[in-house]
Amino acid sequence: MQGTVTVILGSNGAGKSTLLSTIMGVLDGQPQRGTVTFRGQRIDGMATEKIVRAGISYVPEGRRVFPELTVSENLKVGAYTVRDRQSTLRTLERVHDYFPVLTERQDQHAGTLSGGEQQMLAIGRALMNEPELLLLDEPSLGLAPLLVHQVFDIISQIRDEGVTVLLVEQNARMALKVADDGVVLENGEVMVSGTAAELVDNDEVEELYMGAASTASTEEAASATSDTGVGDDVDLES
Repeated sequence: MQGTVTVILGSNGAGKSTLLSTIMGVLDGQPQRGTVTFRGQRIDGMATEKIVRAGISYVPEGRRVFPELTVSENLKVGAYTVRDRQSTLRTLERVHDYFPVLTERQDQHAGTLSGGEQQMLAIGRALMNEPELLLLDEPSLGLAPLLVHQVFDIISQIRDEGVTVLLVEQNARMALKVADDGVVLENGEVMVSGTAAELVDNDEVEELYMGAASTASTEEAASATSDTGVGDDVDLES
């Protein structure tokens, strides 16, 4: 649904990061089973650049900013698919409103930023594409508690401005506070789905993901290569 946050929960190796990578076409090969559609168009098997141009942006785990480029240059890279200069300037202003520190650091090399500042830059760069759908993989990982709250506040603002967010997050309790709905994955299969309130009230979700398990790190990329199947058909508008 447009302008909503959907959180994906699950244990390490459940397929959460694999799902986002499959949507973006950054894994080798197509899904073993199922399809991925966006705005009525199948995108599984499509080149990643075309997926970006279709209106999907991705912030992978680990931020992956360009360390030798300045903050300003990183943001410009994010806007490479946008041809309307005035639109790009408006988006840049909005990104600076979200993350004032990026204005202060605009001439600083991204590699010298703190972890929290790099996460803000990574999200800002993704927004420069003016996406309809934003994929976020573990945005709070490694951040201090205060910065975690700031990042989730920004996610709420992004949603309120009409961008749909698909969020993989190990901090289940915080994620469900901002999410509209969510799913629990195990071995690439949806085990539980519902509204955020329903997941909060689910005893199994509470036991498995709101306690110690919710602070575990996500699966490593090596595990993602073991199964590129999405299982069921995935419609990114439903």
